Amino acid sequence: MSPAPLAADGLAAALRPFGQSRMLPVAAYTDERVLAWERRHLFAGSWTCLGRTAQLAADGNQHQVTVGDVSVVVTVGEQVRAFANACRHRGHELLGAGQRCERRALVCPYHGWSYDLDGALRTAPRMGDDFEARAFGLVELPAVDWHGWVFVNAGAAAMPFEQHLGTLDDLVAPYAAEHLTVKAVHRYEVGANWKIIAENYHECYHCPLIHPELCAVTPPTSGDNWHEPGNWLGGSMQLREHAETMSLDGRSRGVMLPGVDPREVRYLGLFPNLLLSLHPDYVMAHRMVPLAADRTFVECSWLFDDKVADPAYAVDFWDVTNRQDWAACESVQRGMSSPHYTPGPLAPNETAIYDWVTMLARAYRDPAGVLGPQLVENRT
Repeated sequence: MSPAPLAADGLAAALRPFGQSRMLPVAAYTDERVLAWERRHLFAGSWTCLGRTAQLAADGNQHQVTVGDVSVVVTVGEQVRAFANACRHRGHELLGAGQRCERRALVCPYHGWSYDLDGALRTAPRMGDDFEARAFGLVELPAVDWHGWVFVNAGAAAMPFEQHLGTLDDLVAPYAAEHLTVKAVHRYEVGANWKIIAENYHECYHCPLIHPELCAVTPPTSGDNWHEPGNWLGGSMQLREHAETMSLDGRSRGVMLPGVDPREVRYLGLFPNLLLSLHPDYVMAHRMVPLAADRTFVECSWLFDDKVADPAYAVDFWDVTNRQDWAACESVQRGMSSPHYTPGPLAPNETAIYDWVTMLARAYRDPAGVLGPQLVENRT
């Protein structure tokens, strides 16, 4: 696999020891050729989140999705499965872009070949009695359901999902998101590169200047970052003494989740596109889909105990906070597009950003690392 179209000296600067390193080269955020490389190697070639299993099931048992730059059909039945969106006869797409439906079989609209939801060839009209149907099932791709989120790896080879996760499940499992219900969804289109959004998410250096509502319920300097095995990064923050959760007044109108720290909020990012905010009484997830080098679709979902009737106390807080972040990210994108910008250094509290930048820099140099060895290494 070829490395990313980025200057070697810029990647070397990003990989210097913490305290001496620089951010990624400008082209990583502005060049469509880099995004095309990322779609193939970092999204199609890794475990990309497609959303909640329950939401997919509610919209039908067959879905066309694009994972990086690969067209995929996802079927939702007793289990979630994924297949290359290409008929085994002449390659016609089984489902068109964004198509979803509820049918007992996947049917190619070109010559009528049909497949069971497990990918096995069901019928091949007029192919003859001696046709070996078993040899022409759909090409299956690795897919998993993790705490109610669907992940697909559309690459030529897949790192086992457990290796991709590393120790992340230890931090997420107590919130039992598979038993929570999506009570609200907001969809945003942000005029910034997907990595800028992720980098903004993983630091609170900016919080005192642009997030007064957030700082009122959690000290921006509280908590710490984790540096553990797996293709993820993140950290925690503590609630202020008066606050029960992250809301505009610090009060919760929800149901506290059993077995979790009632004073802690966890911010975790599973590479490449899922950001999880874990609160004492709800879970918020951001799912990113890059649309262009300078534009990203973000789907924000709020999950609660099913008994919660009104999620507005959390949704309103985070919609305000999200929009503050989007404005900052869009300003960063514009600033990076200036001919006078050069990659800057990291602040002492931006250790999670260092993990993110070095993870990407190593992947840009050696894309096989996305599919093989873990991307995030312990800092020394």
